[in-house]
Amino acid sequence: MSDAEWAVVRPLLPVPGWLRGRGGQPEAYCHRAMLDAIRYLVDNGIKWRAMSADFPPWDRVYTFFRRWRDHGLVREFHDRLRPKVREQAGRDPEPSAGVMDSQSIKADAVVGRDSRGFDGGKLINGRKRHAVVDTLGLLLGVMVTAADIGDRAAGQVLLAQVAAAHHRLALVWADGGYTGSLVEYGLTVLALVLAIIKRSDDMRGFVVLPKRWIVERFFAHLMRSRRLVRDFERSTGSAEAMVYWSMTQLMTRRLARPGSSRA
Repeated sequence: MSDAEWAVVRPLLPVPGWLRGRGGQPEAYCHRAMLDAIRYLVDNGIKWRAMSADFPPWDRVYTFFRRWRDHGLVREFHDRLRPKVREQAGRDPEPSAGVMDSQSIKADAVVGRDSRGFDGGKLINGRKRHAVVDTLGLLLGVMVTAADIGDRAAGQVLLAQVAAAHHRLALVWADGGYTGSLVEYGLTVLALVLAIIKRSDDMRGFVVLPKRWIVERFFAHLMRSRRLVRDFERSTGSAEAMVYWSMTQLMTRRLARPGSSRA
């Protein structure tokens, strides 16, 4: 992280329990060193044991990663950054519209049979990332499942989670894979309009579809993080945490960009 990024990040970090009088042992390494190590791993796709000697020992970094994953701290940190990026762009801190889609990704050999499957449409053996983003392409919620889980089944669970966390959300765009009962479920149960954007039958070749390109750009960003090019995580919880870490890196860079309101 640059000094400008650290100035943005530091006030938004979750406060450790021992600093709030809740017990526990002070950490041996500063948060900046730990964050840099995890960001390096996500960005470059290295193994945990291949952590550079410039960072804290790999096992201490992994312990930090695991604690932030298990206690939801990485999502809390991510969710504190997103409103800042939206405000910088002149938007309301909380979104009122989003875009939903899924991405099938090949899984590494460490991924067990209980969390991997075969996507017959994409011919991929691995996992699937289901995501909802806002109209800026910032992540609102992600869920990782086996690749053979249908979009509608996973979308129902994910939409409920996102709607509970973002009360202003009233409209979500999605592709034809989410048609059917999910549209009615969103309207009657979640008070949410699920608008389906379909590709016209007379379209030929590559065509940019309204709104759907936003979530496709989000998935393209994930592919720039080498750890996310393939699913290398043993658990779906770790796979979801890696997505959040990738997005925090994107947002801190935007907030620290020269000419931004916080720079």
